[in-house]
Amino acid sequence: MAPLVHGFDPPERFVAGTVGPPGQRTFFLQARAGARLVSVALEKQQVQALAERIDELLDEVLASSRSDAVIPAVAPLGLDDTAPLEQPIEEEFRAGTMTLSWDPDDERVVIEVFPFTEAAVVTPDQLDEDFEEPEPDEVFLVRIAAGSARAFVKRAEQVLGAGRPDCPFCGNPIDPDGHLCVRANGFRRRDP
Repeated sequence: MAPLVHGFDPPERFVAGTVGPPGQRTFFLQARAGARLVSVALEKQQVQALAERIDELLDEVLASSRSDAVIPAVAPLGLDDTAPLEQPIEEEFRAGTMTLSWDPDDERVVIEVFPFTEAAVVTPDQLDEDFEEPEPDEVFLVRIAAGSARAFVKRAEQVLGAGRPDCPFCGNPIDPDGHLCVRANGFRRRDP
């Protein structure tokens, strides 16, 4: 059976955003075209990896002598999106595997997000075995122009940076009510 495809080519809006206070945030990818809105939950590390890899992909295409595509080096000014996620946020699925590619014919970044499934988790014992990943039930597919992709990366970096600050001593996040620093043997640092 063919998977259900939540496709946007291109979306009117494609962003990463969060819901909840720092330390308890839930991260989402959200795409909208007209009245159709799709939200996919994912982990903070997945947002960070996706943003970094999109930036690297665009830099590779920009440096490639084979490509005639116009790739901006930074996010174009008119594409900044600082608005909150659109409501209602109804999670279609939780992200598992993601793929990223460049379509040279349409000059678009192609992002595919597949749902997380327990069946796709491989233990270290199974690494030598022939493993066949199960077919997904649905896929979130977004095709965006290079400028929109740079704008996505810029917003994702802002969303990631809006969380809890990092401890200058141990690097772990500092909660609003304090932080037990492992470098201070579990004692809270006092502000002077």
